[in-house]
Amino acid sequence: MLNTIFTQRQRNSMGQAKTSKTNKTNILAAVNTWLAMCLLAAVTACANSPNSKALEESIAADPKLQQNPAVLSSPSPATAVETSTTARLPDDFPTEIPLYPNAQLVEVGAPTDASPKNVRLRWESTDPVNSVQNFYQTEFGRRNWQIVSRPTTEGQGSLVATRDKLRVTVSLSPTQKVGGSTEFAIDYSKDSPEIAASPQPDNSESTASPTASPTPSNSEGTTPTPSPSPKSAKVSQLDTKIPQQLQQYVADLAQLEVLKVRLKSGANLETDNTLPEPNKIVTRREYARWLVAANNQIYTSRQAKQIRLAVESSEPAFSDIPKTDPDFSAIQGLAEAGLIPSSLSGETKDLKFRPDAPLTRETMILWKVPLDTRQLLPTANIEGVKEKWGFQDASKIDSQSSRAVLADFNNGDLANIRRVFGFTTLFQPKKSVTRAEAAASLWYFGIQDQGLSAEDALQAKSQPAQ
Repeated sequence: MLNTIFTQRQRNSMGQAKTSKTNKTNILAAVNTWLAMCLLAAVTACANSPNSKALEESIAADPKLQQNPAVLSSPSPATAVETSTTARLPDDFPTEIPLYPNAQLVEVGAPTDASPKNVRLRWESTDPVNSVQNFYQTEFGRRNWQIVSRPTTEGQGSLVATRDKLRVTVSLSPTQKVGGSTEFAIDYSKDSPEIAASPQPDNSESTASPTASPTPSNSEGTTPTPSPSPKSAKVSQLDTKIPQQLQQYVADLAQLEVLKVRLKSGANLETDNTLPEPNKIVTRREYARWLVAANNQIYTSRQAKQIRLAVESSEPAFSDIPKTDPDFSAIQGLAEAGLIPSSLSGETKDLKFRPDAPLTRETMILWKVPLDTRQLLPTANIEGVKEKWGFQDASKIDSQSSRAVLADFNNGDLANIRRVFGFTTLFQPKKSVTRAEAAASLWYFGIQDQGLSAEDALQAKSQPAQ
């Protein structure tokens, strides 16, 4: 009975819920119908009103999207192609020409002058102008190019260099472009012997002549090495194989006509303001001859500093340099003055001079330094030389020569080792010396501001007699 009553009530409740849901659905449908009719009436009512046009445009599609449907797509690959460069070096580009590492080749141009062999390369770099200029000046010097001209201190002009049959012109813009990049051009021409043989003199303001007697401030190497004047001799007459750092030294000595050589055994001495085979090893005989000639030429007006040549009546100091030897007077004169070790000085038991043997670095310093200091050489040991010069091979230097090496250090930037070999931590005492290196050691005689150079001697000769 109870179950029947409960079931009947449950059915009544479900019927009422279904009726309520149906009523709600009907009400919502009626409301939606009413709203639609109101909206339709509103649109119809304003169809001809002034605001109807604005309403239509506000809900219309954007015409720009219809005209340019690709505006939202990724950029076209053609854009990247336009901004990149396709220039590349010519297939026959000379490898001797240094290339600035942080530069991009922009254009390979047509000939810029009457020569069909001239090629122009245009470059761009993000580095400043002076960095590019310093790079090429350094590289040309390091690679033994003959620098014909340099830009002025204001950046005007071009850097011109020659080597063998190549001529290269580096043209730099004195100011950077607005975008921060530097533009420069490299012009080069090949097979031009007339250019390499007769380069124009360097008229750069950056290589102005020093004073007559260059003076270092101290012995620690803080003052630049004296640079000989380019006006004192014609470097263009020299062999272009001479290292660039030594060219002017050789030129000045050649102008003084002290670098006389015998082109053949037994021939007479010859000189024509040049130095034949400058990279050939110099012999002990040749250096002794040049040492006497250079000292006496530079001190031509100071007789007290000249080396007296030996006379025929002198007893030979060396068994292999008889009186009949063509260089007897110079070699014997050095021995009698005590400037080179011999039996006369008691510093050696070796009775031979070995005139045709190669001159070594330690021997060159041993012979030259006494003519700079004009006094006894100081005592020295391996540790002292190593401490001053920092030579890793100081222990290989002969005990006699180490005294001259130490005294040479005290001459500051006028030291022979600095002038001839530049900065080095290896002296290589037993290494042979070239003719060009030997000539460079003879460019200056004296200590600090009390000496004279080959340039001073040339200037004195060019002045009219009082």
